[in-house]
Amino acid sequence: MTTLTARGTDTLTRDALTVLQPGFTGTTAPDWLLRRLGEGLASVGLFGRNIASPEQLAALTAQLRAERPDVLVAIDEEGGDVTRLEARSGSSFPGNHALGAVDDAELTRAVATELGRRLAACGVNLNWAPSADVNSNPDNPVIGVRSFGADTALVSRHTAAYVTGLQSAGVAACTKHFPGHGDTAVDSHHDMPRIDVDLDVLHARELAPFRAAIEAGTRAVMSAHILVPALDPDRPATLSHRILTGLLRGELGYEGLIVTDGMEMRAISATYGIERGSVLAIAAGADAICVGGGLADDLTVRRLRDALVMAVRAGELPEERLADAAARVRALAAWTSLPGAAEHSGGAPGTEIGLVAARRAVTVTRGAHAAPVIEPPYVAAFTPVANIAVGDETPWGVAAELERLLPGTETGSFSGQDAGAAALAAAGERRIVAVVRDAHRHGWMAAALETLLVARPDLIVVEMGVPQSPARGALHIATHGAARVCGMAAAEVITGG
Repeated sequence: MTTLTARGTDTLTRDALTVLQPGFTGTTAPDWLLRRLGEGLASVGLFGRNIASPEQLAALTAQLRAERPDVLVAIDEEGGDVTRLEARSGSSFPGNHALGAVDDAELTRAVATELGRRLAACGVNLNWAPSADVNSNPDNPVIGVRSFGADTALVSRHTAAYVTGLQSAGVAACTKHFPGHGDTAVDSHHDMPRIDVDLDVLHARELAPFRAAIEAGTRAVMSAHILVPALDPDRPATLSHRILTGLLRGELGYEGLIVTDGMEMRAISATYGIERGSVLAIAAGADAICVGGGLADDLTVRRLRDALVMAVRAGELPEERLADAAARVRALAAWTSLPGAAEHSGGAPGTEIGLVAARRAVTVTRGAHAAPVIEPPYVAAFTPVANIAVGDETPWGVAAELERLLPGTETGSFSGQDAGAAALAAAGERRIVAVVRDAHRHGWMAAALETLLVARPDLIVVEMGVPQSPARGALHIATHGAARVCGMAAAEVITGG
């Protein structure tokens, strides 16, 4: 490895900084980040660790704009299970799967508009959402309720509605994870997933929602770190010229910004490394390098900047490709800065739209013992390991909402082979509300429910993941997601509201 480093603010160095979307730690902008904005950095990625309140977030984005007025401030705010704005409390909006369960495209557009309005009010102008993945594999460990569903036409119309709603608030949509992460059984945060289907299936299923997003005018598309041999047998989509330039730009006619998924995810970092991966991604046709979920410091920015500069100087990356990528970043920044781009960001907040949507998404199946709960129950939460996209800091479930409606409600969290027996012992004589997430994917969870059902025919089951298992219990409630409003909607049903 050469020791040559990029210095100064020449055009090449500025372009290399412009294509980066780094993160940082803390709730105010560190000096190094402000300095890089002055040198050419054009985007900043925010995560839950950067957000304490809407007021603090607005102050933070104002701090960034004081250094660079047209900075792109990006966030991973899908609503539902993946929330950064409300990481500590749970989201005020149901996620995609709940919206797909309702299947009212106008409702989806309205939810996305209100979410965009809240982002714009805080100074955020690029959202790494929506997920346009068709959740065709019910065992998918990373998409699940982040998808509108398993039906391609449904996912397509809701993706388009979401893009339209979000962008009507002046916030650029970033439709993901191209060319589709739904038919995977591996989480790309940990390893390299692959999709082994033929071209006809890909075009009919995976690519259809992205076509719909492009037709709806999505300003950005995020690539997936997945291997799709039918498209490119050698390189994952993020690093594939065939997929990003040949397919997305050429065949699908997409002209907006192409953003990579997080480069520190192991599908890239453990196979190519982030420097080499970033060079290959830009060469393949990506325009912006997302990094910062795990690596969030100035050293990372310098490493990637220098890797891009040196690749150009060594002839490994055409200078005009880097310049084109930087120009696309600046073009999106210019769109977000247009007068009237955030014309819907003011006005009274539509605080109820999320709860209205969550209520409509609930599916209720009543058995023989389906009496409403009127005494404080025992809530047994059967908790799987959270995937990295969701994170484990965001609360979920129904206990807090039941406690509000029925003071004295008690709760416990259980996992593993003895979860059912432990929950029974902890509950005592109280009526039990069992809360699960993707029970079909966890054998221990299904066994725990069986134990409870045998002992307690009046068991209430709340499924907050993808409802694949048969409805069982005196009352079975499928919320199609674990957002805070989904818990509120379930609690209302449990108490007869």
